[in-house]
Amino acid sequence: MSSSTDSATTGTSPDHLQTPTLDRESSALLHSISEHGGYAYVSMAALGDFRAAEAAREMAWEQLHSGPPHSVFPVWRDAYSMACLHLSKHHYINGELKEALRSLDMGLIMGGSLLKKDLSSAADKVSERLRNIMASKQSHEGFEMSKHRLVSHQLNQAEVHKLLPLNSLSHKIVEKRSALSLERFLEDYYRSGSPVIISDCIAHWPAKTKWNDVDYLKKVAGDRTIPVEGGKGYLCAEGKQELITFSEFLQRIESHACSSAGPTYLAQHPLFDQINGLRKDICIPDYCFAGGGELRSLDAWLGPAGMVTPLHHDPHHNILAQVVGKKYVRLYPPSVSKELYPCTETIHTNSSQIDLDNIDEKMFPGVQDLEFVDCILEEGELLYIPEKWWHYVRSLTTSFSVSFLWSKAQGSATS
Repeated sequence: MSSSTDSATTGTSPDHLQTPTLDRESSALLHSISEHGGYAYVSMAALGDFRAAEAAREMAWEQLHSGPPHSVFPVWRDAYSMACLHLSKHHYINGELKEALRSLDMGLIMGGSLLKKDLSSAADKVSERLRNIMASKQSHEGFEMSKHRLVSHQLNQAEVHKLLPLNSLSHKIVEKRSALSLERFLEDYYRSGSPVIISDCIAHWPAKTKWNDVDYLKKVAGDRTIPVEGGKGYLCAEGKQELITFSEFLQRIESHACSSAGPTYLAQHPLFDQINGLRKDICIPDYCFAGGGELRSLDAWLGPAGMVTPLHHDPHHNILAQVVGKKYVRLYPPSVSKELYPCTETIHTNSSQIDLDNIDEKMFPGVQDLEFVDCILEEGELLYIPEKWWHYVRSLTTSFSVSFLWSKAQGSATS
């Protein structure tokens, strides 16, 4: 435990974490939990001590994993959040800041929406205290941050071609436009459902200069717990999920370390809902308001070279912002969906059975003859992927990207 270390460093006794939503909704939430059979949970919550809070969290955790995610009653996600908040309060009052932050992150990752504001504001407060402690320690020891980069080398063209699927960059290349106006985006690409690369649009983002700095990322998010994956992709049966700190994840990327399932990466995670310090470094592009719809998801993608997102399509329009590093992207239009052999399992019908890195031409004849467009998405560029367009993505270097998915207004048409 880090109680004595953290308290001694700050020189003050820690204050309490404020949880206004929990204080207001606690009775009603406990009543709802009991109505869903959580009598033991309610009994533990009533005790109010650390061991009881741990037991309550374990009960909620078991409910979260009692069946497929869609079958879990939402009240159990809120119950998990409640237990995480109680645990974090105990840790915080004892000066165990890293333990408190981990409990809060677990609540943000696995919990429901009811107590999200409490979890988020508490996590911000604990994170700030940890950063102040680190800054004080570095100042006292005369420590200077060594600025090292996530990506420091450049690939040559010959190296790139060795990494890509067959016939890459030999057909039609995605069109590129500089500082494209919203009006031209609507007229030339959105309404016709055509992909386009947009350059010179994110130079003003703080992320553009800060996210290639490993020390900055560790300072802002190093102690936060995040869900990472291992393996070739989400369709890989051997894939493995872990919960580790952001600092440990960055160390794996830098050392090229792998989990037992392969390279470790962060994929399609709502990181910016969890870590406000990183959310402040980006802006939602104006293009995402095309069609009068609304933003559906804002996700982070971070991992080493070789990270692959298998061929799939999304139900919404997508802007992929390449903040650090570079990626290869291949896109097929919706008109060839049948020829791309969609998976038959209900949960993955938006994914193709085809592995573009190792195409089985006997099982999937004609795939090599299908027309596609592709590109190297460079650092600082945006790629517009229209709804239902199939896309395969491979990181050519260590890569940090942000995806913005939005829907068009109900009743509207793209063309």
